Amino acid sequence: MSLNALSIAGYDPSGGAGVLADVRTFNWYGIYGAAVITAITFQDTHKVHGHMPLRGEDVKAQMEALLEDMDFAAAKIGMLANAEIVRVVADLLERYRVRNVVLDPVLLSSSGAPLLDSEGVEALLKVLLPSVKIITPNVPEAEALTGVAIRSPEDMEMAARRLLGYGAEAVLIKGGHLEGEPVDVLRVRGDDGDRTYRFLGTRVSKDVHGTGCVLSSSIASLLAMGHDVATAVSLAISDIREDLRSRTLKVGGGRLVIFRNPTVKYTP
Repeated sequence: MSLNALSIAGYDPSGGAGVLADVRTFNWYGIYGAAVITAITFQDTHKVHGHMPLRGEDVKAQMEALLEDMDFAAAKIGMLANAEIVRVVADLLERYRVRNVVLDPVLLSSSGAPLLDSEGVEALLKVLLPSVKIITPNVPEAEALTGVAIRSPEDMEMAARRLLGYGAEAVLIKGGHLEGEPVDVLRVRGDDGDRTYRFLGTRVSKDVHGTGCVLSSSIASLLAMGHDVATAVSLAISDIREDLRSRTLKVGGGRLVIFRNPTVKYTP
């Protein structure tokens, strides 16, 4: 049997983000990828021009068909669009006991378009987070979810503690939006107390689309392969940094996208 991972996210027709980017990422790690589409976006390499959420019953039908047929070692969740879809996804994850769930809480597109309504944000916190292994917000998303004004790694740790209170096992807050060299903060719940890790990086001056999707689907892939959370996050951050240095591609007139050569086998 193959090792499988599931993407539950929006459809980006440019291929830089959403389910297309997730499945490419799964495949690069040697994992078979399947996908449930939650919304269709109208976007190119410049920006999101609009989006159309699917009906909750359509998302449910896709998930039930796959979860009845396939065993998934991990799942990555991206754009959910509204509270109805959030509740459908949370219910099915719990019912089928899907493991190693990685949530990339897509609230706004990188060009500023809203991709989850306010009722959906509340449902995400109260209904979905208890089923999640790790949530991976960037700084603006962490601020929106927690109400914490983030100006430093210490503020990131405070926001991470608050998010852990909703039931997730781990929180990774990505610090690329802060000034200076980027710092990512990971906080992991443990039986003997929570542990905090900081990952220090070097800023790369490129405008790249879909980095959050690729990072979160990388973490899901590495969890599926059997790594613990801290190791999966560390390896995924290392991989995304190499992506930004040497694996970006100009496919249109706007932002770059990440492209990992599928003929190059992944080695940790």
